Amino acid sequence: MTNAPRIPDWLLILAFCAFFFLWRLSSFGLIGADEPRYAQVAREMVERHDWITPTLGGSAWLEKPPLYYWQAMIAYRLFGVSDWAARLPSVFDAAVLVFAVYWFLRWFRSKNLLDGALILSCSAGIVGYARAASMDMPLSAAFTIAMVAWYAWFENGSRLHLFLFYFFLALAMLAKGPVGPFLVAIVIVIFAAVRSEWKKVWRALWIPGILLFCVVALPWYILVQLRNPEFFRVFILEHNLARFGTNIFHHPQPFWYYLPVTLLGFTPATVFVIVALVWAVREFRGRDSDALNFFLVIWIAVIVVFFSISQSKLPGYVLPAIPPGILLLANYARRNPDDRPQFLLILLHSILSAGLICAAFVLPALLFQHRLEWSSADIIPLIVAVVLGLFIGAIFFKTGFNGLRVVTVFPAVLALAIALRLAAPALDETLSARPISEALSRVAPQNLPVAIVLVPRELEFGLQFYRNQITVPRYELGEAPAGEHLVVAREGFKNAFARDVPGRKIVYLGNFPAQRLEFFYVGR
Repeated sequence: MTNAPRIPDWLLILAFCAFFFLWRLSSFGLIGADEPRYAQVAREMVERHDWITPTLGGSAWLEKPPLYYWQAMIAYRLFGVSDWAARLPSVFDAAVLVFAVYWFLRWFRSKNLLDGALILSCSAGIVGYARAASMDMPLSAAFTIAMVAWYAWFENGSRLHLFLFYFFLALAMLAKGPVGPFLVAIVIVIFAAVRSEWKKVWRALWIPGILLFCVVALPWYILVQLRNPEFFRVFILEHNLARFGTNIFHHPQPFWYYLPVTLLGFTPATVFVIVALVWAVREFRGRDSDALNFFLVIWIAVIVVFFSISQSKLPGYVLPAIPPGILLLANYARRNPDDRPQFLLILLHSILSAGLICAAFVLPALLFQHRLEWSSADIIPLIVAVVLGLFIGAIFFKTGFNGLRVVTVFPAVLALAIALRLAAPALDETLSARPISEALSRVAPQNLPVAIVLVPRELEFGLQFYRNQITVPRYELGEAPAGEHLVVAREGFKNAFARDVPGRKIVYLGNFPAQRLEFFYVGR
């Protein structure tokens, strides 16, 4: 009797990355302010054939470095401009990140390598930002690969790994600026100080590697500064130092904000990561303890503490703390393969799994109604979620940590499939400018320019991208266009803009109830 053919690990990882990161990538349009804004910056750079100066609305946009823009520009040239193409850089970077974790575990921790890669691919933080047009995934991927490359060099002294460390450190610098190299340095210095490994740190200051970093990272910074003298003030002083030290960009959160955000980012493996963290801390015995555990714990702590101190907090900032948590879990499962899970652990993971699946079911109601109104029909998804949670708990009880891959990936697959099937239309209708642009094309097919009245800036950037319009004038800022145009106004605010166009014909075209908007035509 012959054994069934085994699916190669790389093919299995690729399939999971395709499902979690790529499947139905454009099932909802670009949302928030950042996604459409970054997508539009890349489009303008493509149209101007300019790889140096990012622009938005024809003016220099110097808030972020170019790595995401460069990747999006390549995607646009290959596949055309679309929201799908705008998200491809994050898809690619997330897949590279997962394969890098697999490579690291394969060469340095030979067991549970596939578990680590697959659990990382289904972690909520990774999945969420892999499907977003943002800077967070390029930074996290480059940062993580640099960190694991440095640790690989620490264990085996290979110059190839040190080469990779400096190369990806340079990409982290191009992804989001000096914060990447700065945090890498903090983690390494703390690790070396506690373990008295200063000689290793000095040996890591390898001249060819430093030259490689400079060759990859610095040319863009020099060229953009030469072309835009305000770059240093805007990027370094305002969008790095002022963003960290003040609330100038209005993203205040309490100090403890990143604790729940990080735990949510590990979902559905959160319970297991906490167990692995507790185990790693208890295992600390100076130089005799597993250096990798210590390195990973420092890595997580530095990321969480550093951004907790910051006065400006956004969820994506803490994304680089997710991969070390999963690596720590893989190392725990390798060292404790036969551990029988305690009842409390089984119960907590079952509740978490059921909650994840239930959240996917109720997300459409939350988006449309902003609250849950339970009816007899709503009880069925809740029962299904509870039953599935109990089923996952039973598998965990039966297999222990040998079944880690199944009990984490299974609820993630179900939750994502349900969410994209049921909630994607609600996300599109309530949070994206894409259906609004499509509705405008139906009521006014002549493709007139659009102006806005008292709508969120997220919608402004979204219309800018989906209408391919360099600027979207705001009536409240005295920017009423002179020619005929369309107006998207907050519901009930016709009078707020009618007085700005006296004597001109205004025709009501319809409304968009999901976002409480109204459409108008304004003549010459």
